Amino acid sequence: MSQNSVRTDSLPVPHPDSIARLRDALRSADFTADGCLDLLGATAYAALSRGETVPALRATRADGPLQTLVRLFLLQQPVTRRQAAAALPLDDCLADGWLQAKEPEGADGAEGAEEAGAVRATVDVRPYAGPDGQDWWIVADLGCGVGGAAGIGSAPAEERAGLVLGVGGASTTLAGITIRTPADSVLDLGTGCGVQALHATAHATRVVATDVNPRALRIARLTFALSGAPEPDLRQGSLFEPVGEGPGGTGGTSANGETFDLIVSNPPFVISPGERFVYRDGGMAGDDLCRTIIERAPRHLTDGGFCQLLANWQHVDGEDWRERVSSWVPRGCDAWIVQREVQDPAQYAELWLRDGGDHRGDPAAYAVRYEAWLEEFERLKVKAIGFGWITLRACGSDRPVVIAEEWPHPVEQPLGAEIRRWFERQDFLRTHDDASLLAARFRLADEVVQEQVGLPGAEDPEHVVLRSNRGMRRATKVDTVGAGFAGVCDGSLPAGRIVDAIAQLLGEDPVVLRDRTPASIRLLVEQGFLEPVNQPVS
Repeated sequence: MSQNSVRTDSLPVPHPDSIARLRDALRSADFTADGCLDLLGATAYAALSRGETVPALRATRADGPLQTLVRLFLLQQPVTRRQAAAALPLDDCLADGWLQAKEPEGADGAEGAEEAGAVRATVDVRPYAGPDGQDWWIVADLGCGVGGAAGIGSAPAEERAGLVLGVGGASTTLAGITIRTPADSVLDLGTGCGVQALHATAHATRVVATDVNPRALRIARLTFALSGAPEPDLRQGSLFEPVGEGPGGTGGTSANGETFDLIVSNPPFVISPGERFVYRDGGMAGDDLCRTIIERAPRHLTDGGFCQLLANWQHVDGEDWRERVSSWVPRGCDAWIVQREVQDPAQYAELWLRDGGDHRGDPAAYAVRYEAWLEEFERLKVKAIGFGWITLRACGSDRPVVIAEEWPHPVEQPLGAEIRRWFERQDFLRTHDDASLLAARFRLADEVVQEQVGLPGAEDPEHVVLRSNRGMRRATKVDTVGAGFAGVCDGSLPAGRIVDAIAQLLGEDPVVLRDRTPASIRLLVEQGFLEPVNQPVS
């Protein structure tokens, strides 16, 4: 982003009438996610998401309202007043603070006169497509639409500390995995630019959005106003302080705090040697911030309520990361913990040093900060850092299911519906012993295919794989019985009768086969290959 993209303490004022005119102008110019994609093309659009502006600058050389808006808000380039007035209600934007006159940089003659008549944006405004076709716009600090603090150049440290980022890969991941069933109440913990709370307004009666950074709340208010969405209850404070410390599980508001049907959080999860940026560094040692959220969230969940968050966790020497993270989950909660990526300490330090723009500064200062990260990891005995998502559900069961797994493979987004079904499948398996499992009926899930692997010309395959093209896109090995069982599951027959038929076909003892098949059925149900059919069993 532009090296001149340094924020000021002032932010635009969302006057209802003038912001409606601004929103209409953005729509009229097709300054939407689809409109920008059509203008820039896939290559320039993808480069822009990586913080690279040159392809987009080339694509916006022509003069037109959409090109002007892309240069102003996405590329943060000055435009002439004539260009701005053709695309926007210029007087409104200047009066409310969305635009400001660009100060001449000492140029003389024609160039100086052109600069004197130029305007530039005061905030990053980025089109964002809602899940049901809504045209939304996300507001962020200049240079922070993507790419972290590195985008604002050499701003003073006190300005960089409170930066508010726009939508990046982490926030779109969280939005995609969030369960979107209608909810009475949703809490967005650490709202930042407000994108998670914006999604929540589409399926929740009441939305509370909190952040420790007051600037984030002011920017989130701009996001809601510009997007024409109802403003949530915005509250300042750390973690669950703004909603108290209720016991959870009772719904509504308790004497000790509030409870919610859904809590979402893209917290400052970065494991760092010191707090430099509010948006990423939580100020706690190691991964204590993520652990604290997991431990305390159930107090603020209604019965059956979900908490979904992104997290980083340490791989500590001598400990299994699965056991370590699973130990954070309080009693009475189901949990699904999915590790999507692992980095060694050096990779991790380099990632976040680039995020902070340290690689562009003094090499000696960069080396000092790099070493500080490595020393911190050595002190904590960290051999790697995992990144992924965690979903909790307040189930109240004395036999909760807590599963931690590594899944670095591509998944189908949005994944929220599949995550909800995963928990529903756990309920089914928890309440069905082997006998009732064999009495149940199942159907093969949609878009499951069978693959046979073996040497060419061999009479029998070495193994059979079931592969799903939906949801988590899993693949699992099955034996002949498992493949045959899944292939005939259409919901018409109880599982036990199918097993008996397979036993007769293979010449096996049906009692023995009934004894060993339920474990395979449980695996196929848990992984989503088989779906229970809700119908009476004869």
